[in-house]
Amino acid sequence: MAFRLDARDVSGFKFLFSLAIMYGLMSILVHSVIYTKLITPLGIDAPLDRFSEARAIEHVRVLAHEIDGRQEGRQGLREAAEYIKEQLERLKERAGSNFRIEIEENVVAGSFNMMFLGHSISFGYRNHTNILMRISSIDSQETDPSVLMNAHFDSPLGSPGAGDCGSCVASLLEIARLTIDSGWVPPRPIILLFNGAEEVFLLAANGFVRTHKWRESIGAFINVEASGSGGLDLVCQSGPGSWPSSVYAQSAIYPMAHSAAQDVFPVVPGDTDYRMFSEDYGNIPGLDIIFLLGGYYYHTSYDTVDRLVPGSMQARGDNLYSTVKAFAESSKLKNAHERESLGVSDEYDDGQAVFFDYLAWFMIFYSRRMAVVLHSIPIIIFLIMPFFSCFRNSGLWCCFATFYDFVKGMILHTAGMMLAIIFPVIFSVLRLLVSSYGMNWFANPFLAFMMFIPISLVGLLIPRTVFPGLPLSQNVSALKISKEALSEEAGFWGAFGFYASLTLAYLVAGLSGGFLNFFTSVSMLLGWIAFSLSIKFLGHHSVRSTIFYAIPLIPCLTYSVYFGGFLVQFLIEKMGMMGSLPPPYGNYIPDIVVAAIVGVATSWCVGPLIPIFGKWLARSSILQFLLHLSVIALALSSRFFPYSTDAPKRVVLQHTFLTADANRVVDSSYDFSVVDSNSLLFLFKYAPEVAKELHIDPEFSFETAKISNQQTFLTLFPVNFLFSRSLKFPARSDEILKQYKQFPYLYTNKPQSTSSDGSRRVHLELSLGSLKEVWVAVLNVTGPLSNWSFADNKLPVPETIEGGPPSYICRLTGASHEKWNFWLEASNSGDLRVDLAVLDQVLVDETKKLKGLFPPWADVTAFSTFSSTYIF
Repeated sequence: MAFRLDARDVSGFKFLFSLAIMYGLMSILVHSVIYTKLITPLGIDAPLDRFSEARAIEHVRVLAHEIDGRQEGRQGLREAAEYIKEQLERLKERAGSNFRIEIEENVVAGSFNMMFLGHSISFGYRNHTNILMRISSIDSQETDPSVLMNAHFDSPLGSPGAGDCGSCVASLLEIARLTIDSGWVPPRPIILLFNGAEEVFLLAANGFVRTHKWRESIGAFINVEASGSGGLDLVCQSGPGSWPSSVYAQSAIYPMAHSAAQDVFPVVPGDTDYRMFSEDYGNIPGLDIIFLLGGYYYHTSYDTVDRLVPGSMQARGDNLYSTVKAFAESSKLKNAHERESLGVSDEYDDGQAVFFDYLAWFMIFYSRRMAVVLHSIPIIIFLIMPFFSCFRNSGLWCCFATFYDFVKGMILHTAGMMLAIIFPVIFSVLRLLVSSYGMNWFANPFLAFMMFIPISLVGLLIPRTVFPGLPLSQNVSALKISKEALSEEAGFWGAFGFYASLTLAYLVAGLSGGFLNFFTSVSMLLGWIAFSLSIKFLGHHSVRSTIFYAIPLIPCLTYSVYFGGFLVQFLIEKMGMMGSLPPPYGNYIPDIVVAAIVGVATSWCVGPLIPIFGKWLARSSILQFLLHLSVIALALSSRFFPYSTDAPKRVVLQHTFLTADANRVVDSSYDFSVVDSNSLLFLFKYAPEVAKELHIDPEFSFETAKISNQQTFLTLFPVNFLFSRSLKFPARSDEILKQYKQFPYLYTNKPQSTSSDGSRRVHLELSLGSLKEVWVAVLNVTGPLSNWSFADNKLPVPETIEGGPPSYICRLTGASHEKWNFWLEASNSGDLRVDLAVLDQVLVDETKKLKGLFPPWADVTAFSTFSSTYIF
């Protein structure tokens, strides 16, 4: 079909291609910023008074590759602790006489309850190692307020942990070296905490903040984390109060922070040590700084040193050193006793501030009080503008008519913004109806932009195409202004009112992310002034006046591309681990979410231009062109496979042994699960060697297969709630009988006692048998449980697993050959049922062989689990 273009169409396409070039250049700039391409990492021979990425990476190389596995229960974790302590001891030896250097190895134990991923769990832990270094002046006191920097050196199951969190530990080691070699003696002590148990639910940090002698001296902290291999090292959480973010804003060399992250972080599945220091126990002012990109490799075997994004650790190190110096020199740094005596003062706590970086070049920061004033201005301007423009000349009725037209313009713009989200969602659903699998964009993020941006623009432009001129309530003849000009004015102020209303909504909701709407509103106002002046001088709405409108918006649009592009990329990477939802709609969720977010980003990046540019772009020929682009991209997407070694599919392989006593195996099985929307049937279809080994025939389906329930993956609780349609296959058990003489076993170690109120106490002992690399033991207790010896004799909120009876979950960790001794108290004579599951990281040869059959685009986390059930 040939396009027939008139002069307005040709002008429209010129505008469209000009905008494509402009946004393309913005995207190149943004890509360079978020992947730290504009930051030059310093080499191994860099001056000693500078942070060096190359020196830090040498530490990562040792931790992630020379040491074999830093998981809880493995020898490598002990070796990592020794390596860190050795490095700190070397630094102590060469420190000047004006330094006081204290190094400790601290072993922590404890028990507590915690909500994690929306589930209530009890924890019992022992023998977790923390390595600490305190750097202070020679005349410092134990009670002097100090600055804590925290990073964990353990790594998740099956991962070398270069990014998470070898990079964090390496950064702190290099900062310790830099502090000593630069000769800067901190005016307040700096404590470096290398904690050895974060991946098992923040246990080592809990042990430190509850028991260590230095905990009361901490006046501020920085938690260093990684949810990927580099890119933006974003301040994701800050508080309590605005002081920590204020210090960061004033000191960071490459500021990377959005207060909007604090609005989003509570709904993200996962947590960091930040909560231990700032929320659950410490109430210490601090920052949570996290590598967010490179999430493809997070918690996988591909998290290796060569995946670290160049420049990321350099930016992190420069920022951390500058920020920790600012904290140490701040007069607001107070220890716990001083904070308690001061209470909440205006100087110390001004609520959650609003802050954001601009392309990591500089940071804008203002207090909550200032936000109340600033973020109210756009809506005030929107409300008074009709009266300001009409009242003097045309009376009150005209003012109300003008306001009514502005509201119509707002409705029109809102409709475009909504359609810009709805249309990509519809397209994503249509694609899945004709495709055999989803998430084609996962390994190819450009596909998401190609498929969904053009169709999002169609949605954005449709209202302007259907209503090229707003139906006006004003009396055009009385105002002596053209209908086109009045319609254009109403369209602009309606769009302005949309962003002003959102700015106010964020403010009223108590959220901190309204800065983007405020920035947009201010930029649009400047653009409108430039546009109006250009029309006054040129005499009419022309191409030149349209350009005058766009120029003041360029900084805002660039930031929108920065914010939106980062958000889309981050989300795409995380879709590989967001969970496998059940049919019939589970397969659609990731594609719908990504399509919607691309629609949101597109509408936000282009929406401010539409009130003026819509005159040129809202043409049926342009809509057809954009629609054709989306259809072509949709057709091409089927040619792309969702996964690669740079974007692997996550697979869980559990070799399950059902045991009856200390040396008898009743049953053995391979249990599989995945954590994204492409099910195990997809996996076995494209991994034929695995299917052959498991004797899967072409007619295999979920209806004929044996399903593994969530209880099967009890050792991963509560992560197992991300699984659905897990599968079970028979496995041999003879190898494990040769490997281990004894299996985990739970038994009574003394007679039960009964009290006068009818409650009874069962005294139990848990032996982990001869297992070699235990990561965790999990107890699931059901029945009339009224108390237990864990968590200071406090039961967690009961859980319900797959419609079963109320369950009380306790996770036990800590390498030791000692047995666990505890008691359970029942409120009556009814049976207490205890399901025990113990995760061991050692695999038998047959499981290793099966794991090795998977293609390289599948990352397999494999382990053994020993399950048994007891009635008391």
